[in-house]
Amino acid sequence: MTMPRRRPPWWPEGEEWPPTDWTGYGHGRGRGRNRDRARPPMLLRLGCGLIFLVVLVAIAFNVVVWIFATVTGLFGSPTLPVGALVGILLGTALAGYIAFRWLRRMTVPLEEMADAAERIEQGDYSARVVVSGPGRMRSLASAFNDMSARLEAVDQGRRAFLADAAHELRTPLSIIAGQIEAIEDGLYPADAEHLEPVREQLRTLEKLIDDMRTVALAESGALTLNLQPIDIGASIDHVVAAFQPEASAAGVTITADYPPGLPKAKADELRVGQVLTNLISNALRHTPKGGHVTVTAASTASSVEVRVRDDGEGISPDLLPRVFDRFARETSSAGSGLGLAICRDLVEAQHGQIAIENVEPHGIVVSFTLPTAL
Repeated sequence: MTMPRRRPPWWPEGEEWPPTDWTGYGHGRGRGRNRDRARPPMLLRLGCGLIFLVVLVAIAFNVVVWIFATVTGLFGSPTLPVGALVGILLGTALAGYIAFRWLRRMTVPLEEMADAAERIEQGDYSARVVVSGPGRMRSLASAFNDMSARLEAVDQGRRAFLADAAHELRTPLSIIAGQIEAIEDGLYPADAEHLEPVREQLRTLEKLIDDMRTVALAESGALTLNLQPIDIGASIDHVVAAFQPEASAAGVTITADYPPGLPKAKADELRVGQVLTNLISNALRHTPKGGHVTVTAASTASSVEVRVRDDGEGISPDLLPRVFDRFARETSSAGSGLGLAICRDLVEAQHGQIAIENVEPHGIVVSFTLPTAL
């Protein structure tokens, strides 16, 4: 079975993915601090408890039969004092009560978990169970609650994604439909000038669909990557050169600056170019005339860091923490809100990290790192 590149949404925070040692996630060993300490499987302990209960019931039955036979004279006069018989009965009853409570502590959480699992199967991801019982049972209940919480978050994210995607698709489709209806009604002639808005919105739809496909592939771990040593400086020069005409037309200066001898990064050259394209495109869109966009690169101990800085208006404080979420954008932005989400997914898929911050006196800087090629 092939493991997804990205950690699944339901996988516990802080746990290694993919795990190098599966013994911490099966039976026979605990998790966390108890992982190195062998523990008997829960089924073994449950079986021992059942055997103990059966033996206890058998002993109690034999004692009752013996007392009945002795009292009725079947075995003659009693051979034990009455106090001893009462003690045996009380001890047996106490042991039975303890065994019953122990079994109840084991079975009640399992019944609750079975009911909650049925609710999840029917689509109710809000199902939770009470964390109770022995240590392993509490660990199982906590893991179950974590799983259901992650499933609920994934389901809510899916619903939000579909709603946002439908909203983004509706705008260009409405423009296309309105323009075509105007041409059909004779309000506009069917010439190149009045067909250009239709072509522009078709290009917008095409890009939006490609972006949503990229996001879906990245989040499912099905994104195809060709990781190999690449020259980050050459990638920066290529993308910056492609944006020079657009920057000149907008009156913005765009430059690249990186030291010679920059180590190669282990990455997918096509995807790195896609990240740089999205970041520079955003920077140019938010940089006023006369501003600057600077792309720099530097090396660290085990990675190469690329920074894209602009002189734009910056990002509002309430949007900054969720700027990498899908469809997150300023109300005045003309983009779809998928660009930075795609950058995050592509960088993380290549085992890198990405960050964004406002800088003084104005503007933002987006930085991402990629591991160096060994």
